[in-house]
Amino acid sequence: MAKAETVIGLVEDTRHKLMQVSTATLTTALFKRGFRNVFLQGLCRLKPGENMVGGAFTLRYIPAREDLDVLASFEDHSHAQRKGVEECPDGAVFVIDSRGDASAASAGCILAARLQARGCRGIVTDGGFRDTPDIAALGMPAFHSRPSAPTNLIKHHAVAINDPIACGGVSVFPGDVMVADNEGVVCIPRHLADDVAGEAAEMTQFEDFVLEMVKEGASIFGLYPPTDPETMTLFSEWKRNRKT
Repeated sequence: MAKAETVIGLVEDTRHKLMQVSTATLTTALFKRGFRNVFLQGLCRLKPGENMVGGAFTLRYIPAREDLDVLASFEDHSHAQRKGVEECPDGAVFVIDSRGDASAASAGCILAARLQARGCRGIVTDGGFRDTPDIAALGMPAFHSRPSAPTNLIKHHAVAINDPIACGGVSVFPGDVMVADNEGVVCIPRHLADDVAGEAAEMTQFEDFVLEMVKEGASIFGLYPPTDPETMTLFSEWKRNRKT
């Protein structure tokens, strides 16, 4: 029987594993594959909660221009910010390239609430959100650099939907798998997601074992990393005992 897939094409088993692992573990798993720049820099979560996992659906801003970015521009149904919100698919994470500029809002609570109603798994920007207490109250994972009350129109011109972007200094391509915990956000290239999820799940179990051993007084030498052959034997026994 084929594994069930979500609407964004992510195998549900992969999503389940990614919901259980930390961004720290994921960055290590990706580093083993040669990826050094996967953790979005300078972002913080509005409200602690469970992991966020979803495929990237992107919005890109360029600097605003006074003759284009006026309040009346929101009346245009083709306005990229509004259009992006209305087209963001169920199961996606809405990722906004704000050029690291939080001097004006990238989005506010009404747009965040609409994304949530459409099944969005989270919203991420390297700029700032307005209405941050209200966005936090939605319960949907939200990450930004700092609160920013001014309308996006004074600094941001929405120019493209679902194109490759930069966010927090990381290249994000549409469909890349965005994973976040209370520490921050990691971007996993889509073609690596299944493999990385499996390894990260196993790494998480091993790290739980190591932490338990360290708390009981064990030295990290030979244990972390497991250069002592006995370490993996003890780990296997530990896993068996947890299942019983």
